[in-house]
Amino acid sequence: MAETTILTLVGSLRAESVNSKFAELAAEAAPEGTAVTTFSGLEEIPFYNEDLDVEGKVPAKAAELRAAVAAADGILFITPEYNGTTPAVINNAIDWISRPFGQGAATGTKAAVIGTSAGQYGGVWAHDDARKSLKVAGAAVLEDAKLAIGGSYQRFAEVEPKDDAEVVDGIKNVLSALAAPVLVDASAN
Repeated sequence: MAETTILTLVGSLRAESVNSKFAELAAEAAPEGTAVTTFSGLEEIPFYNEDLDVEGKVPAKAAELRAAVAAADGILFITPEYNGTTPAVINNAIDWISRPFGQGAATGTKAAVIGTSAGQYGGVWAHDDARKSLKVAGAAVLEDAKLAIGGSYQRFAEVEPKDDAEVVDGIKNVLSALAAPVLVDASAN
């Protein structure tokens, strides 16, 4: 049986980002037969511009992102919330993987969005916005695979995410949903 691959994209660029620690935990907590890797270098991808999105001009890092997403069985976006919405680096990544419209790298790929933020709701507005954009991009968004942890500055001031049972269980549940085989409804034919 082939290994299931899940690619994480992290919306915080800070060196000590708790969301980056969630990505590290995801790699450690992956179900058997599942490999989780994190795409690095989102900050190196220029803002999406159709003038750059032509054969021979696509920036190398954007092409690398598209290839990584296309090769993955699932995508796990791990993001905080900035000013009530998704960080620009996540929006930009979704823009690049959504093109060409209807045939982008994310088309048909299972996706989930989780994360932590300083606010009391843990970034749910950002997560909802990312899910909406991913649906438009053609991803198969898992609506029930969620984890939003609020109060990140206080909660993780002295405790690492890997030592927080709610976080560990939540990430394991989301990864299991992403790694699960897609069941085809035979009655739909």
